[in-house]
Amino acid sequence: MAMSAMAGVEGGASDGEKEEALNLQMEFEWVLHEEVHAILHQLHTVLVECAHRFPVPLYGNENQKNEKFILTSAPENLKCMLSLTGDSITHADISFKVLRQIHTICRTSIVQENPWKLQQIQDAANHLQQALGYIDNVDKQYIFRSADEVLHIVSCLLGALQRARSALVLPKKKTMDELMKSRNMKSLSPNLPEDLAISFYIQSHKLVFAAYQLSNVQGTMRFEFYQADCPVPWLNEVLWLLTSALQICQQLKDKICVFSQYKDFTVGSHSASAIFY
Repeated sequence: MAMSAMAGVEGGASDGEKEEALNLQMEFEWVLHEEVHAILHQLHTVLVECAHRFPVPLYGNENQKNEKFILTSAPENLKCMLSLTGDSITHADISFKVLRQIHTICRTSIVQENPWKLQQIQDAANHLQQALGYIDNVDKQYIFRSADEVLHIVSCLLGALQRARSALVLPKKKTMDELMKSRNMKSLSPNLPEDLAISFYIQSHKLVFAAYQLSNVQGTMRFEFYQADCPVPWLNEVLWLLTSALQICQQLKDKICVFSQYKDFTVGSHSASAIFY
């Protein structure tokens, strides 16, 4: 009698485990069939909004607005009034102090015929376009059959979006020699003396203007550096949307990773006992 009761308890526990496994399997299928596509659609909407904030042709956006900015440092060691059109500075009046025997004002300009290109903007746009392409390539009727399938596309999206954000937040560092030899320096009229260089770059939501001087003072190399910046409204919006998209991707990845540990889950099979191996 005791043995019979014990068998009944063991049988009940086994049935409970089977029911729990079946529920997990059904939830897994619902996530693959319904939620993944819903999240990809939500993500696509956010990324299209992001694309339409860019001032360059991108995903149906032909916007190439012209914006004017004034950048000055405190104290006023440098000043720049410029026009930003798309991903290029199409006009700029530049002046900054340099150290000679006495402080001297150096002046130069950028004209529309020879613009200064901000490659970071185009790089970020290219990575965003790639992310949108990953979603567009997923047929809306496609049935995902494993966690690995979803994790693959999510990993591709995370990579593209992280590269897009990094292109704007983390400008590439350059040596003085690289700055002086930059093709953008040829945009300046008149050209700068050989010991001077300037740069324009994006850092987070700001446009930065920097001036550099390398000089030999009594046998010692001396490096002077000044910079000014100003906020660019559309950059703030782009970064916010990219961050939102990254969060959506990460949340989907976390959810799928819960199921990915059950390697034998397959769509259409409600025999989930393999998860107890």
